[in-house]
Amino acid sequence: MPDQFHPPTDFTRPGSSPYPQPPPKKRWPWIAGSAVALVAVVTALGVAGSTEEEISTNAAATSSAPATTTVVAPPPSETPAPAATPVAVVSTAPAANAALTKLNSLAVKGRAPKTGYDRALFGQTWTDNVTVEGGRNGCDTRNDILRRDLVNILVKPGSKGCAVESGTLNDPYTAKMIQFVRGQDTSTAVQIDHVVALSNAWQTGAQQLTPGKRADFANDPRNLQATDGPTNQQKSDGDAATWLPPTKSYRCTYVTRQVDVKAAYALWVTQPEKDAITRVLADCGATVAPPTTPAVAETRTQTPIPAPRTTTTTFVPPAPAYTPPPAYTPPPVVDDAPNVSYKNCSAVRAAGADPIYRGDPGYAPHLDRDGDGVGCE
Repeated sequence: MPDQFHPPTDFTRPGSSPYPQPPPKKRWPWIAGSAVALVAVVTALGVAGSTEEEISTNAAATSSAPATTTVVAPPPSETPAPAATPVAVVSTAPAANAALTKLNSLAVKGRAPKTGYDRALFGQTWTDNVTVEGGRNGCDTRNDILRRDLVNILVKPGSKGCAVESGTLNDPYTAKMIQFVRGQDTSTAVQIDHVVALSNAWQTGAQQLTPGKRADFANDPRNLQATDGPTNQQKSDGDAATWLPPTKSYRCTYVTRQVDVKAAYALWVTQPEKDAITRVLADCGATVAPPTTPAVAETRTQTPIPAPRTTTTTFVPPAPAYTPPPAYTPPPVVDDAPNVSYKNCSAVRAAGADPIYRGDPGYAPHLDRDGDGVGCE
C-alpha cells in the first residue's frame, strides 16, 4: 500500500500532448508545517502538566530576584492663575535718586495717636473685593502673593489655579530658602508682610482714608511681601527708623517700596523715618544734598548806603545875623534925689517902686539880697 504521507512526486499526464507539461508539485512544505504545529502542542501539554513542585520552584526563583521600588507620580497640579506684577529691584543710583525725590515730596509730621486703631478698619483679611491689582479675580490676596513670590509651586486641584499647596520661597528679607507646605501647622512658616504696616499707616494719615481705600491699602500687591514668619513677627509695625530687613542688599528696594506706597495713599513720614530712608538711599547711590547750616550773625553792623534820589532845590535866604540885646545900663545916680528909704520890699511894693534898681531912690543892699542890682524882684 503506498504511503499516504508520501505520494508520488512525479506525475505524467497520460497521453501525449502538444502542450508543455507543468513542473511536478512539491508536497513537503505543508508536511513540515504540520510537524512544527505538533511540536508546539506537545510543548504546551508539557507545561500544563508541570507538577505543583515545579511551579513552586519557579515562584521561589522569581521571588529571589531583586525587588524594585514603584514610584507613584504626584497627582497632577492645575495651572496657576495669573500672579501679580513682580517687584522691581532697586539697585542703581538713578532708581535711588528717583525714590529720594519722591521721598522729599512727602509731608513730614509727627505720628498721630494710635487711638481707635483696629485691623477690621482695613477691611476683611485678604478680601478679593478691592480695586487694586488682583482684585475681584476670584482668588484671595494671600494666595495671589504666594503665587507671585514662590517658585516651583503646586496649586490645589479644584481651586481654579488659586490656592498654593506647596512651593519654595527665596526670602528677600533674610536670604533664606523656605519650603512652604499648606497646612494648619505649616502655613505660618511663610507669612505676608505689609511693607508699610497697617498700624503705621493709621498713625500717618490712613485715618482720613475711606473704608474702601483702606481695604485697597491692606491688599495692594505693592505693599505686600511673602517672607519668613518669625521675621515678620519681629518687624511688627515698625517703620524704617526702627526696623529694616536683615539682608542689606534688599534694603534699598524695601524703603523704595515704602515711599511708593506712602505717596500712592497720601501718607506722611516722620522726621526720624525720613532720615533713615535717606541714609539707605544714599548707600544705594542717591545724591543727598548736604545739610544747610545757618550762618552766624556778625557782631559788627554795616551802615547801609542810601539809594540815590532826585530832589528839587529851593533857594532859602540866609537867616539874619544874630544881634544880641543891648546890655542893661542902670540909670545914673542922681545926687539930688529925694531921700527915700524903705524898710523892706513890702514897703517898696506898697509905694509902687518894685522892682527897685541900684541907683533908684530908696534902693538899699538889704532890698537886693542876690546883689544883682535889682531889688524886690
